[in-house]
Amino acid sequence: MRNRVLGVVGILFSIWMGAGRWAFGVGGELTWWYVPLITIPFLILQIWALRQASVAAGRGRPVGRQFYVATVVAWLCAFGFGFTVPDSVNGELVSIMSRLFGEASLGMSIALCNPFGIIAFSGIIAALIFAIMAGRDPRPSEDDLLGDAEVIMVDHPLR
Repeated sequence: MRNRVLGVVGILFSIWMGAGRWAFGVGGELTWWYVPLITIPFLILQIWALRQASVAAGRGRPVGRQFYVATVVAWLCAFGFGFTVPDSVNGELVSIMSRLFGEASLGMSIALCNPFGIIAFSGIIAALIFAIMAGRDPRPSEDDLLGDAEVIMVDHPLR
């Protein structure tokens, strides 16, 4: 159930990043660039991370808190990106933020959208790495590697 909820929320945030402006009447021609270059890669990373978390759970290994924290950070920044990314409407740049708070906030909106996007992608990549690490087999200890081998201690040559 948890993976379904995470999957649905991930899909919604992926769509929000590329085309969420249309719900506020700010959709424009840049959406044709945002969907294939932002929405689809973010969605693929989300699905891959969830798949790896499912693999780890299937192997009986707990997926750590860091996976969920990184996922939520990615979602928060994805929301911020969708809120601040500009689109070209009738030849001028407009974002949801500039539509709500006035034309003067367009510069701040443009300045914020790139860090939000970078952190969103970094967060979901980190979540993917955490999920992969959770699903890996544990590393063998030195005792496991040596097994029953006889270890011979040698005196230090300077003694």
